[in-house]
Amino acid sequence: MRSVTASDRPFGLSMATRRDKGDDTDEMPDLLDVDDDMWCNWDEEEYSKSELQVCCLFCERLFCSAQDTFSHCVTEHQFDINQMVCNHGLDYYGYIKLVNFIRLTNPSAEFFKSIRCEVPWDKDEYMKPSSVDDPLLQFDIDEIWEGVKKQPGSSEKANSEGQAQALLSQRLEEAEKRAEKAEVAIERIMEDLQKMRQYVQDFVINADARTGTSTTNAIADLREEEESIYFSSYGHYGIHEEMLKDKVRTESYRDFMYSNSHIFKDKVILDVGCGTGILSMFAARAGAKRVIGVDQSEIIYQAMDIVRENKLDGVVTLIRGRIEDVELPVDKVDVIVSEWMGYFLLFESMLDSVLYARDTYLMEDGAVYPDVCSISLVAVGDRKKHDERVAFWDDVYGFKMSCMKKVVIPEAVVEVLNPDTLISEGCVIKMIDCNTVGISDLNFTSEFSLEITKDHECVAISGYFDVSFEKNCSTKVLFSSGPRSTKTHWKQTVFLLEHPIAVKKGDVLRGKIGCCKNRKDPRSLIITILINNTKQTYSLQ
Repeated sequence: MRSVTASDRPFGLSMATRRDKGDDTDEMPDLLDVDDDMWCNWDEEEYSKSELQVCCLFCERLFCSAQDTFSHCVTEHQFDINQMVCNHGLDYYGYIKLVNFIRLTNPSAEFFKSIRCEVPWDKDEYMKPSSVDDPLLQFDIDEIWEGVKKQPGSSEKANSEGQAQALLSQRLEEAEKRAEKAEVAIERIMEDLQKMRQYVQDFVINADARTGTSTTNAIADLREEEESIYFSSYGHYGIHEEMLKDKVRTESYRDFMYSNSHIFKDKVILDVGCGTGILSMFAARAGAKRVIGVDQSEIIYQAMDIVRENKLDGVVTLIRGRIEDVELPVDKVDVIVSEWMGYFLLFESMLDSVLYARDTYLMEDGAVYPDVCSISLVAVGDRKKHDERVAFWDDVYGFKMSCMKKVVIPEAVVEVLNPDTLISEGCVIKMIDCNTVGISDLNFTSEFSLEITKDHECVAISGYFDVSFEKNCSTKVLFSSGPRSTKTHWKQTVFLLEHPIAVKKGDVLRGKIGCCKNRKDPRSLIITILINNTKQTYSLQ
């Protein structure tokens, strides 16, 4: 056991109180008038003139040393501090807590004879002394342990030391068990917090869906710090690689521009959310006089290098920032191009920014591309998918976890559907003309009718979108993200039903769908589906 120095003393412990036998303060030399030797000599002299006052642990008697105090405790109160330290395996801090416990609670000496395992003073509150000048708190208990070791032939002392070691081991084992229990408790608390967070989130989403509340101009009103996570996600090259490798998407834009170069010839083009600049460079190659690309994410810096590498920097100008915040080098543009579509078409609400650019910068006879978009629904009959996602929770290794359905079902799933699992024709629920639509029109409700094509069970409703380039086009171009078309990175959005609906060929499955921005996160969507007299709210985020 290590010896204790002044620097090791816990907070509040100070040097022992001294009683001066005479008032010699007048003889103390001025600090500025003495050297180190004089000061040391004076200090030793004064120290010799004083003596300690150590109060007994159980009565008011005073003694000149800790050892005298402990001897008195043995003879008068039958309390042996040496035995207490050895029996309970006390280290320096355990000893400190014991002394402070006695000073603060005033127990009788008899009280300590009944203590076996758990000691009442092993609490942090007993690290703080009742008196900052208690000399017993400076006693080095190493003297006690050394005294035990130096007594040869004393079987009682040896047994005490062995007992102390056994008790110390027992206390360490108990401490480890308490630590393990604490870890389990923390894990349980974190799980409860996650459940509470999900509950609150679901409550807010459902409240928004019930009230139909949303902020019509939310994206333009968002502060930059609120948008940082969204735009930072587009600063990573991986997402741009995925989009560029989506041939359906990228080649549709390229074909539209190259096949309709008359729309771009000698015109000023604005590319909203330009990313790597691919659409800006298509426009430049199609004959544009000037192209201005705007993007808030850090990918804009790579886009600048790409434009220079392709020697198009004389035509293409790139600006970092939100379109709602930047100042363009021109007052008006002839054409706006943008790849703004998200899952279920409207996820991420980037169309809001395109409409802001249209209303702010587009000439009266200008055009936005793509210009015509639609959202459609189709019935899904994949029972295996329903078993894996929903019915799975009815029996999990012999346990019922059906409560999990309340968390699983409201989460819309984005995935590629097998066209063989479709059991109805598609039904268009929303048409959008980007040249005329308003932001408020993007929150909508619509009735739908799904004509069933085979006997089956409907386990989900899936959403997808179609996009076309039409206005002033000599060659119209269109593409679809539907499950019966070539796969795109948008995939399809699946809304699982809690209870499958049995249908037959020729039946018409009727329902109603509502879509609006999440008031708390306007880039995410809240979709409500009423079908077969059952209403379910989903979140796409």
